[in-house]
Amino acid sequence: MQDFAGKVVWITGASSGIGKEAAIQLHRVGAKLILSARTTSALEELKASLGNGDDILILPLDLADTESFPQSVLKAYNHFDKIDIVLNNAGISQRSYVLETDLSVDRKIMEVNYFGTIALTKAILPKMIEQGGGHFAVVSSVVGKFGFGVRSAYSASKHALHGFFESLYIELNHKGIGITLICPGPIQTNISKNALDGSGKPSGKMDEMQEKGMPVKKCVHIILDAIKREKREVIVAGFKEKLGVKLKAWIPSLFFKIALKQDPRGEVKF
Repeated sequence: MQDFAGKVVWITGASSGIGKEAAIQLHRVGAKLILSARTTSALEELKASLGNGDDILILPLDLADTESFPQSVLKAYNHFDKIDIVLNNAGISQRSYVLETDLSVDRKIMEVNYFGTIALTKAILPKMIEQGGGHFAVVSSVVGKFGFGVRSAYSASKHALHGFFESLYIELNHKGIGITLICPGPIQTNISKNALDGSGKPSGKMDEMQEKGMPVKKCVHIILDAIKREKREVIVAGFKEKLGVKLKAWIPSLFFKIALKQDPRGEVKF
């Protein structure tokens, strides 16, 4: 079990939602932070609220700009000399039916959520192995465990992350590399508002299940506990979503019977 005090934690998508709350809770227990997102002003505002100390490095990052990653990793190591934990949290979601979704949207979501995340991971890995190991915590989704309506591209990108990071763990655990795959259900963030529609524009709409979802503070508390315990996977969700994961794994016919009756933009009903 690892303690966060004094640990260097790199958080992507730190400007809002789960990433921002993780920064707040980690700073409270003495972690040193690298805060990344596309919006520098939001990161600066967050840093100021936490105290503006040398234990926080702002490192703007766009997951679509993979060529910039080696330089970003160099800046991170020049500032802290090590990276203990990477919270791969940044990404974009989708709310559109398959037949309404332009292929460019599928490509964009896969480029950011999957290729951007693994490119940053690969850029960090050599130095992390050299320092003796480290931990990658990856924010996936319950739809990384099963498909669901109006989320085809998003679900596909999260499924891909599971395959990559499980393989990475099998290959590199003997070198001290650990993983925690984090699968949130509906959380009270703006993810559905920022989700892309079929043309690639933000939907601007809050899903009913998102509105009634788990508070972000509770979500992050569960996530950090799972990382602290070095769990390989954690489902951060309510009873219905956890049941859906189990049904898909053990009784898939019943899972699909229930899933076919759902309004994919509404609250999950059994």
